[in-house]
Amino acid sequence: MVIYDNHARPINYLRISVTDRCNLRCFYCMPEEGINYLPKKELLSYEEMERMVKVMAKLGISKIRITGGEPFLRRDLMPFLRKISQTEGIKEIHITTNGVLTAPHIPELKAIGIKSVNLSIDTLDRENFKKITRRDELPKVLHCLDELLKNEIAVKINAVVMEGKNIDDLIPLAELSKNAPIDVRFIEEMPFNGEGNHYPVLLWTHKKIVALLMSHYPEMYKLIDAANSTSYNYQIPNYKGTVGVIAAFTRSFCGTCNRIRVTAQGVLKTCLYDDGVLDIKKLMRQGATDEELTQVLLKAFRNRAKDGYEAEQMRTTQGTFMESMSTIGG
Repeated sequence: MVIYDNHARPINYLRISVTDRCNLRCFYCMPEEGINYLPKKELLSYEEMERMVKVMAKLGISKIRITGGEPFLRRDLMPFLRKISQTEGIKEIHITTNGVLTAPHIPELKAIGIKSVNLSIDTLDRENFKKITRRDELPKVLHCLDELLKNEIAVKINAVVMEGKNIDDLIPLAELSKNAPIDVRFIEEMPFNGEGNHYPVLLWTHKKIVALLMSHYPEMYKLIDAANSTSYNYQIPNYKGTVGVIAAFTRSFCGTCNRIRVTAQGVLKTCLYDDGVLDIKKLMRQGATDEELTQVLLKAFRNRAKDGYEAEQMRTTQGTFMESMSTIGG
């Protein structure tokens, strides 16, 4: 079965935030003092997430990404991953992590069959890492990267590009793709930091990021992007990995978007920029049957915003983004 939204886009990719908690305090994700974390009872339980995955798998969801917050802060994550990996219809499971707590779990991730890991690294300079994340954890993150490569798990590096924060770090990060099969992805900064926009206008658009890369790698060439890709991907000659740019704020990839999100609170977001279209947790706790869940999900999928700009206009709090990406799920 394949689900199509009201704009004829297939939906087969579900991103699940398993927690809103994080052990870093990244500039672009949350305020320095952190956010008010949800009480455990307000989070989806693992049993509720397992049920949700089974219902969505029957609708055609085949790819899942586990996010947070930092997913490895939630206890018993590994048994949950093992269970959903056995769900009929689920073909791929991916994880996005900051890498601080991940390394000890990597052999088991390999055994479960985790398809890839996205590792958040905005700089390779320890002092700058400390300034951006407000924590001194870079050695643990780099150890995690080494262990992922050693265990031959596909790795993508996610780096948010921030004016005045890490522009000098972009080329060193791109160099990670030289000697290892690492795909480095530079991301436009988004306003989901718990405070609203940091800048009146976005200074580092995807075009400006590409221009910087091209100035350093004039022979870099464009690759053919996979269907539904969020990134514009490039190859530097003789490099084992690739580099790419994600226009997350410019939102130029909306026309092929195949993904939906469920927040740690159990709220369905059919676009990153909407403010939630369906409270799945509430429905389940009120006793909704699987068939009832199926019908309300289908209705939500068939009333999806055309793009991130339309979703933004439909928000009940138009023009304001006070959510933290830690709450939404990256």
